[in-house]
Amino acid sequence: MTHIGRCLTAKGVKPIVRYQHAFKNTYLYGSFSPIDGDSFVYEIEGTTSEIFYRYLVEFSKHKPNELKVIIIDNAGFHFLQQYDIPGNIKLIRIPPYSPELNPSEKIWHYIKQKYKNKVFEQLANVKTWLHDFVKNELDPQTIMSITHNELYNDAFINHLVI
Repeated sequence: MTHIGRCLTAKGVKPIVRYQHAFKNTYLYGSFSPIDGDSFVYEIEGTTSEIFYRYLVEFSKHKPNELKVIIIDNAGFHFLQQYDIPGNIKLIRIPPYSPELNPSEKIWHYIKQKYKNKVFEQLANVKTWLHDFVKNELDPQTIMSITHNELYNDAFINHLVI
């Protein structure tokens, strides 16, 4: 579905934007480090606890000797009582209605801003665009600039320096 966004035009000129109303979707799960700009993105069809658990298992294999602190919200699929969370992953749940505390939400917002006013013929084209965007546009410097949060950076950096 086309996400309509604002654009600049001459005064009195109504912009014309192609629009497509067909609802097909895919999902990106991702973790982004505000400290070093590292990222791990996983594209899959759906949002269930099982799928989120599979994401965590795959993420635990990315730099397996590194402790991963993941900020999660209260989405239903984030509840994982029946699963054994990998040992190198710690989940921190943020309060309800506070997406500004989740660095990943800032990345999703950034991607959505770049996605506006685009029309894709097929879902495969959306997936290709997303893959290319994540690979080519989300470099470590960009990730750090988008996700930077003094609260998290100070807390983690001060605890890493022993």
